[in-house]
Amino acid sequence: QVQLVESGGGLVQAGGSLELSCSASGQWFRFYTMGWFRRAPEKEREFVATIGWGDGRTSYYADSVKGRFTISRDNAKKTVHLQMNNLKPEDTAVYFCAAGAPYSDSVRKMEYEYNYWGQGTQVTVSS
Repeated sequence: QVQLVESGGGLVQAGGSLELSCSASGQWFRFYTMGWFRRAPEKEREFVATIGWGDGRTSYYADSVKGRFTISRDNAKKTVHLQMNNLKPEDTAVYFCAAGAPYSDSVRKMEYEYNYWGQGTQVTVSS
């Protein structure tokens, strides 16, 4: 059974940094595209960042986080990270880790392209 568990959320002041982690179960991890999404209060869940399978040389970011967030993966530890710098109050949301599209070299930005989801971790940025 595939399981994803996020950690690292919390409360931070604007301009600060947080690193989210997502730990995965199973031997499948390295073959899957990994993504981060978020849901702000009273808004739909939206794409944040994605990293390709294998060595993760392909990554892609939402315009709203480009230059501030960095996604990375460690296949040996079956973990994907989201380093978030220069956080803004509008980054406040529940952040979800997702896995999908095995062996795919395409950028995956849509929720339906991901098969497995974590429970989410809360990030709150105060002004």
